[in-house]
Amino acid sequence: MKPYSSFVVVCVLLASAIPAMTAENPLVLPLWDGPPPNRQPDGAAPERVAEGNITWVRHVRDPQIEVRLPSRGAATGQAVVVCPGGGYGGLAYDWEGTDIAGWLNSRGIAAIVLTYRLPVDGAVEHRKWQTPLLDAQRAIRTTRANASAWGIDPARVGIMGFSAGGHLASTAGTKFDDGDATSADLVERFGSRPDFMILIYPVITMGETTHGGSRRNLLGEDPDEELARRYSNELHVSPATPPTFLLHSGDDGAVPVRNSLLFYGALLERGVAAELHVYPYGGHGYSLAVGRGRLQHWTELCARWMAEL
Repeated sequence: MKPYSSFVVVCVLLASAIPAMTAENPLVLPLWDGPPPNRQPDGAAPERVAEGNITWVRHVRDPQIEVRLPSRGAATGQAVVVCPGGGYGGLAYDWEGTDIAGWLNSRGIAAIVLTYRLPVDGAVEHRKWQTPLLDAQRAIRTTRANASAWGIDPARVGIMGFSAGGHLASTAGTKFDDGDATSADLVERFGSRPDFMILIYPVITMGETTHGGSRRNLLGEDPDEELARRYSNELHVSPATPPTFLLHSGDDGAVPVRNSLLFYGALLERGVAAELHVYPYGGHGYSLAVGRGRLQHWTELCARWMAEL
């Protein structure tokens, strides 16, 4: 893993420039002070609606994070940026967002739930596929920028994603930078590489075994081969890709298990530490899998993995 000792120094240097924001928990913050890059100037109004047992967020034009911190006494110093799924057409905000944050907090881990822009309506058309990644990178940078105020170790900031949120998380884990040390925006001075990834029934590839809705929403009806390859994340794993935990079900009828197998194979080939769990049942979209037999114990496996990082 790449050392982040420099981030500790930067946090100290910038402590007076980045305001401490610990009075509220949870704390909801915009990712940018002004209009975010690639912002769609008009379109449908933001929407939060309950459908069945899930609260969905749609039509995101102004991305934000919801910071949920464990008690100081229980805090491990780890933090996870959580990317809910929804096929890049919506966000299952409670099911794969705040519910997950509650579990992470119970393990002493800070949770940063990301409301990222959806390419179907959150960015100018010719750059729409870039926009979710910009938001995920900004969430990681923001977490590091506020590490001291939030009781977080800036070298232990991971990213977690479910389904299409897993595609976004794995994109962030294969496309990252060290930050811009000369930027006037202090947050942009921090690197965007996650220190670890947790991918739960993730979309990985934009090839034959992709999830059709996620591919269509992200890349359009008929993307050219180069664009599809650019967002097939199994093709972009490098030795610098962070350690990864993967979970999938063999009977997943929405996102074939082949997605996780491709990514796991690419990680092994490049010497990246990885752990893969494939259950024979579970289907797709089970979140914490409460009451789902052996499947509900995936959280314990994941917690043990994180504790050993």
